Order: sequence, then structure tokens, then C-alpha cells
Amino acid sequence: MPAPERIPSRSLAPAGEARVLLDGELTVRGRIRGASNAVLYCTVAHQGQELTCVYKPVAGERPLWDFPDGTLAAREVAAYEVSEATGWGLVPPTVLRDGPYGRGMVQLWVETEQAPAPTLAGAVEADAAEGPTPVPGAALLGLVEGEEAGQGWRPVGFAEVGEGRTALLVHADDDRLRRLAVLDAVINNGDRKGGHLLPGRDGRLYAIDHGVTFNTEDKLRTLLWGWAGQPLTAEAVRVLTRLADGLAGGGDLATRLVGLITPAELQALRGRVGMLLSSGRHPEPSGQWPAIPWPPV
Repeated sequence: MPAPERIPSRSLAPAGEARVLLDGELTVRGRIRGASNAVLYCTVAHQGQELTCVYKPVAGERPLWDFPDGTLAAREVAAYEVSEATGWGLVPPTVLRDGPYGRGMVQLWVETEQAPAPTLAGAVEADAAEGPTPVPGAALLGLVEGEEAGQGWRPVGFAEVGEGRTALLVHADDDRLRRLAVLDAVINNGDRKGGHLLPGRDGRLYAIDHGVTFNTEDKLRTLLWGWAGQPLTAEAVRVLTRLADGLAGGGDLATRLVGLITPAELQALRGRVGMLLSSGRHPEPSGQWPAIPWPPV
């Protein structure tokens, strides 16, 4: 499949922080280690305003067998556009622009209350009491020794935690996570890990790392299966109806996605929104693709 045609950055016409990210002078301050692709920590300055951001140049993307080369940055921007269209604001402002190492994705840095945990295994203690032991630094995920998630938590599945032991992986029964589960189903997110959940200091939940999204095949792989098969909320149905309108031919969202994903991927996106509205339920694992990403964080 050929890479999608690029559109000039100016056609996205963002406002506020996204405008600074798009038009500002981008300065690389360092590199974030541990990522599978090049991730650069930067500042961007425009008309007296300076923001901290992340820059992922296309040149630093590792090839994937199931995605066209050089398209991950554009997919991250497309995820932001869909998030904005929902009104939930789950993805930080994200733009596609030129930078010191060529064209790439630039995304606003989110200051968090706590850093994501490096491992889930360390969250389980041999003498764990009832209820989940929270993942260090991330109150939205946890592991439980036993078969019950406990009040305020939703079960995902059992995980190996070493020495022949298993624990129940759970996530918080949180409205913000439920909205994100809907967004992930819409964009067909193939890699929703715990480390991609950022509880901001402003009380909002942000989600990052959306390079492996919008595939035409079912790739949904996530930690947020706690509502699988359950009815969508009335709010989610309203949002999906709005998305369907925006994705119709000539719709605003469809126009904004041109050049970020392929026509076939845009049509598949419309199909996923339609299927969610038709079923009225959160999707369930297909069984044809690993349901939970590895490593989970």
C-alpha cells in the first residue's frame, strides 16, 4: 500500500497551542530513551510564547511489516484530529511539520502528577491484601492476586508475573478511560499500553503514542477491555453520531484527515464508527489478533 499523500501543514489551520507547535522555532534539547522510534525532547517558541514538546521525525521511524513506511507521524496527527472531533480532548495538541531532522510529528508535552510505571510485575506483592495493588506512579492500572477486580476496578485478564505466578490485570472504572476505550476502537489502536496514559496536573487524562492506528484490518490491542461487550454510554453514542457526520463525504473531519491516512483507511474508519453505532456496544477481542499489547507498559 502506498504511503498517503502529504498535505501542507498550513492547511490544518490549528489555533492556540497547536499554532505555536506548528509555526514556532523548534529546538531539540535531548532524546527520550527507550522508545522504539526516535523521540526528541524539544522546546518551540513563537511570538513570545514557548512550549515544551516531543518531536518524532519520520526519518527516525522503524519499518513495520503491517504499516507503510514513513506514515506513523501522520497517523499520530490523525488521532489528534479525531480526538478533537469527539470533544473529549484526550490527545495532546499534535501537528505535522518540518523540523531539524526533517518532517515529523510535534506534540505538546504533558506534565503529569506521576510518571508511568516501568513494569507491572513489580506491582504484585506476595502478601497482597484484598483489592488491587496500584502500579507505581499510575493509579489507573493495577494487579490483583485473586479472581475479583474489587470495587472501582474492571478486570482485563490474567498476566504472568514471574515464578509461575499469575495476577489479574485491572484498570480503573473511570469515565475518562471509558471515553478513551471508545476512541481507541474508532482509530483502531494497535498498541494501547499503560505507559501511554498520562494523568495531567490539570486533572485531565491524556493519551499518547498513536503511530500504529487506522489500519484497514482489525488491530485493536489494548489494556482497556474492562467494558468489552457492554452497552455504550449515551454520551458515546452522541459523540459517534457526530463523528459519523464529520466523516461523511465533504465533512469537516474527513477533510482534515485527507493526506494523513489513505482513502481506504478513511473508509475503514467510517465503517468502524458505523459498526459501533449499529451494535451499540463496546467491541470485544476478535480472537484473531493478540488482545493485549506486550509489554503491557
